[in-house]
Amino acid sequence: MGCAAIIVASGSSQRMGFDKLAAPVRGMPVLAHTVNAFMAAKEITRVIVVCPEERFRLLDEVDCIKPLDRVDGGAQRQDSVANGISLLGPEDLIVAVHDGARPLVRPESIDECIAAARQFGAATLARALTETIKKADSEGFARYSVDRSGLWAMETPQVFRTSLLRCAYVSLAEKQLTVTDEVSAVEAMGISTKLVTSPFPNLKITVPADIHLAAALMS
Repeated sequence: MGCAAIIVASGSSQRMGFDKLAAPVRGMPVLAHTVNAFMAAKEITRVIVVCPEERFRLLDEVDCIKPLDRVDGGAQRQDSVANGISLLGPEDLIVAVHDGARPLVRPESIDECIAAARQFGAATLARALTETIKKADSEGFARYSVDRSGLWAMETPQVFRTSLLRCAYVSLAEKQLTVTDEVSAVEAMGISTKLVTSPFPNLKITVPADIHLAAALMS
């Protein structure tokens, strides 16, 4: 049962002021670290990177032990994922969608999510919230606590039976819905996703300081 990875790497990095996916971390671009993790995952059979052609060149030094393809991104994240899905063939029965800006993901975590998706149809790496959560007002003052029991922060990869994710994206287009991740896409169809505990740091590079933090976590 083939499993394809779709790595979403088409964002503009406006909040960073520079291309965060090209930023060097321990001698290698962020995006290359991400792709290498999927090359090393035992269950992944091919990798599709959704990105501009010039960003794809960041992967010239990646050891491509599995097929590596590229497709252009879309206006929104879900459009980029849909473009990746369009490259999947009948042999790609499972698909793992991952943020290109999460270079710390472990191959074993990827494989664990894939195993859960094979069993349940949908699975995602996630982290139970442990901090105190507050609801803020429009002026930025904390007003009351939110019960964090049962609350989880979604991470990636988010892994699905390909037929399920295809149906979810067709449904989004028909209903003209916008979602921020694939778990939300299948949720809109009434499908629940199995949460797989994220035991290792899986930082998403968002602000410049994250580059230094990622380098420290890799050491």
